[in-house]
Amino acid sequence: MYHYTDITPEKSSARKKHFGPGPGIAKMESSGRYNPRHLMDSRDRMNNDKSDGSVRAVDRALDILAAFSPADFELTAAELLKRVDLSRPTLYRLLHTLEQKNFLVSSGDPQRFRLGPAIAKLAHVWTSTLDVASLAMPTIKRIWGETGETVALFLSDGTARVCAAELPSTQPLSFKRGVGYRESLSLGASGRAILAFSAMTEAEEKSWAKAAGKDAASYAMELKQTRKRGYAMSRDELIEGAVAVAVPLYAPDRTVMGSLGVFGPSVRLDQQRMEGIASLLQQAAQEVSRALGGGSA
Repeated sequence: MYHYTDITPEKSSARKKHFGPGPGIAKMESSGRYNPRHLMDSRDRMNNDKSDGSVRAVDRALDILAAFSPADFELTAAELLKRVDLSRPTLYRLLHTLEQKNFLVSSGDPQRFRLGPAIAKLAHVWTSTLDVASLAMPTIKRIWGETGETVALFLSDGTARVCAAELPSTQPLSFKRGVGYRESLSLGASGRAILAFSAMTEAEEKSWAKAAGKDAASYAMELKQTRKRGYAMSRDELIEGAVAVAVPLYAPDRTVMGSLGVFGPSVRLDQQRMEGIASLLQQAAQEVSRALGGGSA
């Protein structure tokens, strides 16, 4: 048996009233205490809280990745806790996520973590599109402005160095080589700045001395002095009357990739001024090396 409900216009109207705001809300509306935007503000705050939480998680994950270095390429969870300001549960949750995404890999007992293949992929993308000369140009311009002398960036290429960028001095008496200029690493300050800070055997050192036309003992001493003071110098070596000072540039793997040098006439660059320029170059080289993902050795 079916039951029908009689819905007359009067009852329908009453029912519509029933589906309106409840008595509590109606009372708040009349008193001015109820505002629908309060509900929206509450929802916005909840969404913002979720967004802030996501940003914090990303920030913490990046702190974990930044804890690794060439010296600390493998770290346990306990070692990571000393390097990042995280609770143990939070650390393990982030380590699990990073490992799932191949940013970290782990092995051994106790479990040791190291950077994973996803990092290598990003590094490849970054280095394959890296323009060293363009990246270093703001620094080169600054040195050029402060010294008034020719400033050049050299990159190592086998047994030679190649000028990748140069800003020549505007003074009447000046020296320049030009972009593309190529010279042996064994000669000149910009070459020795690369050699002196590169790993080499005693036999290789003797070979470089022979290439420079110098005896092995004096050349070895020259490289040693360069390493000790942190920069290379030359005077009347490749061009009569020319003086040069150069410092090494480091690649992301901490190997020497090139040098940054200043060149000018000896009448303007005495020993004291060369030392001042060397200090300026050392600071500039650190800036460029850091921008390249390297740094001092």
